[in-house]
Amino acid sequence: MGLVKQFRIKSHKKPNSIISFENINLSYGSRLILENINFKINEGQIFGMLGPNGVGKSTIFNLITGLIQPNSGKIKLNNTDVLDYPIYLRTKKFHIGYVPQYGGYFNDLTLYQNLKAIAEIVINDKSTEDYKINSLISKFELENLKNVKAKFLSGGQKKKLVIALSLLSDPKVLLLDECFAALDVLTIKMLQEIIVNLQKESNITICICDHQARDLLACVDKAMILGNCKIVAEGSPQELVNNIDAKSAYFGDSFSFK
Repeated sequence: MGLVKQFRIKSHKKPNSIISFENINLSYGSRLILENINFKINEGQIFGMLGPNGVGKSTIFNLITGLIQPNSGKIKLNNTDVLDYPIYLRTKKFHIGYVPQYGGYFNDLTLYQNLKAIAEIVINDKSTEDYKINSLISKFELENLKNVKAKFLSGGQKKKLVIALSLLSDPKVLLLDECFAALDVLTIKMLQEIIVNLQKESNITICICDHQARDLLACVDKAMILGNCKIVAEGSPQELVNNIDAKSAYFGDSFSFK
């Protein structure tokens, strides 16, 4: 598969860190999950997280949203320490959208009804509600599926719907959990293009965690590899592929994403 991104953010003249983990440690009883985790995601970046099952990728999303709390360390959003912020305040104040690996929609509501139900919660200006819903339906080419119940949509159509639902609140940060899992090649290509276009058109900061290394590396600016509770390597896709520690911990010697 060819690269989706035609450019990658190498650096920022004035980096604005929108998510920052500082010396984060997390354990469940005697089981260590994350040890001394430090990383930053700059505004407007597409950032990826790779690693084996159970390494802590989804846990990092839960730490960002406040579903779980670390044992020690700081989590900063827009340079504000948010450890004392409850879930609803983090997502509302810092405009965080979240796309889960599974679900995220109402099975027995139509595609349009799903959008309408969430819009009534997250959109304050009701005069813009229908416009936003119809704009997202058009953006994701879902016009012919408006009246189809969500449970009857294909995997790719469901993923489009859940991303559209997350965009109703105009997020500045979008978290995508295993967004390429169990999808066919054409649907993955479509999602990659959606992700890159969101960055280009809306300057949304996007963080993706996934097992599909080639698919993730094709659309991110920067990524990190997690292993044994720590960050094994971090850098651009090409830097990661050439990194000896990343090869040893995750990719293997023969991996190539081009």
